[in-house]
Amino acid sequence: MSDKPDPETYYAGAYWGPRKESAEECARRTAHFLTLLAPADPSLAQWYKPARRLKDARKHPLMPPDLPTLTECFRRGVNRERGGPVFEDLGLSFWFGTGEGADLRITCGDYAGSSPNHCVLDLPDRGSNADRVLTTPVLTHVVRSMAVAWEPDWAVAMSRDYRETFAEPRRGGTFVGWVTYLSRRRGVVPPLPAPARIELVEDRGTLLVLTPERLTASNPAHVESGQRVRELLDRAGLMQPVIPK
Repeated sequence: MSDKPDPETYYAGAYWGPRKESAEECARRTAHFLTLLAPADPSLAQWYKPARRLKDARKHPLMPPDLPTLTECFRRGVNRERGGPVFEDLGLSFWFGTGEGADLRITCGDYAGSSPNHCVLDLPDRGSNADRVLTTPVLTHVVRSMAVAWEPDWAVAMSRDYRETFAEPRRGGTFVGWVTYLSRRRGVVPPLPAPARIELVEDRGTLLVLTPERLTASNPAHVESGQRVRELLDRAGLMQPVIPK
């Protein structure tokens, strides 16, 4: 048995508040996201409908994006009681993956306001795919693609261990990660201390890159930097939850 600790697991997620959208609109945004995402890395360029076995999933590719197929997948992801009515205000959900360590979970069209709409990408954490994907250029590309396709209030890429370093985590939009996006609807991002840097995402919002190296919870400098930047953003009124309490 190895004493080597398990690697930190990384994800990217975009989150937004109540927004009524149809299955067709959710499919269109998903197709746009997958198209923007594909150039980031070969391991993020092939996606398949869910199946019990990978060889079965590969019979049903989702790339290039096919709007009728994606629309039907969202329609099947409607919230309902078994044998009962559809809960239209809870939106539509769809889960699918690459079969190589990356999975996407999407909830779109929820306008009830009980929980955020989201697009969460679980990233590979081992092997050559992880070595390529868990880099600043790739994750910047991923979060930028989320910002353009989904128009979220907030998006982030980081490890789950790093997320737990925040003293008072609140649901739906208060973390600073390796790469963080804030919609311009939230306000203006203030100057940030080095090594953090800022990029604009078209006219939609601002992308913050906390460090050029891989961000880890085991690095005290990374934790301190994240806390310091979060405090500055909080003072500027930019870190409110996606769903107000």
